[in-house]
Amino acid sequence: MGIFSFLKRQKSERAEAPEAAAPLEKKLTRTRSRFRDNLLDFMLGNKPINADLLEELESQLIMADVGIDATSRVMKSLNQQVSRSEVGDSEALRLALQKELTSLLLPVEQPLEIPDSDSPFVILVVGVNGSGKTTTIGKLAKQLQDGGKSVMLAAGDTFRAAAVEQLQAWGDRNNVPVVAQSTGSDSASVIFDAVQSAKARGIDVLIADTAGRLHTQNNLMEELQKVKRVMGKVDPTAPHETLIVLDGGTGQNALNQAQQFHDAMQLTGMVVTKLDGTAKGGVIFAIADKLGLPIRFIGVGEQVADLEVFEAERYVNALVATS
Repeated sequence: MGIFSFLKRQKSERAEAPEAAAPLEKKLTRTRSRFRDNLLDFMLGNKPINADLLEELESQLIMADVGIDATSRVMKSLNQQVSRSEVGDSEALRLALQKELTSLLLPVEQPLEIPDSDSPFVILVVGVNGSGKTTTIGKLAKQLQDGGKSVMLAAGDTFRAAAVEQLQAWGDRNNVPVVAQSTGSDSASVIFDAVQSAKARGIDVLIADTAGRLHTQNNLMEELQKVKRVMGKVDPTAPHETLIVLDGGTGQNALNQAQQFHDAMQLTGMVVTKLDGTAKGGVIFAIADKLGLPIRFIGVGEQVADLEVFEAERYVNALVATS
């Protein structure tokens, strides 16, 4: 069947039924408003560029959660362009800003691809409670299933009450098998059983949920590292993707979470969720600049299709393009 590409699939769906899905700028209304009302409106009117305009732009980028380091990088480039007379008025500055923001995100535009294999492709999903892990897993499973892949879920969050039941509900809804034990069971044991079962049944993709909170942060990271080690006893190459789910509404805190989990788990990808309900979508620029990890998906709504492949230019255009 070849490599399963989420990006090709979603682009095809948009091309076949463009009226079926709301444009990304509508899904990102609150963040777009933050950028347009605060960041871009003061640049309207083809104003000449001066020190006050550039200082205001810098302040607004920071307030839009772009982050100090990312803002510094963008402003350094813009100042250089202004000094070389490459940018002469506020409209040219807006276009230059759009280009700079896109270039900041392009390195992390790396969609998840799943190759054909005799063994299951194992996705280990991590993140704190409330980030949208379970919902992301359910949507991801459904998209894979719709693309012809067989999927199994592992209810590895045995710490949080109702986490197992929530994952089982997604499994029932999509007719996807779920390997689970009771709340309080050993998470590593659940996921070990799931990898064995997926291997025996010839499943294409196994998605494993994990706990988002234990008594201390150290306990959580130790538990996750144990899960990873135990999984490797069944398949030394697993997990093939270690995916963190971050709540975009938490702003800079999401960046701190990603850093902690990456230090412990060597993340290979990120999902930034709940971007449809927050004005803090600018944090994606800070995350991209600080970590450089692939942003595989963004969550921009309740529907399965609202788990979208991250595309840098499309995201920036949704925030700052005038049309």
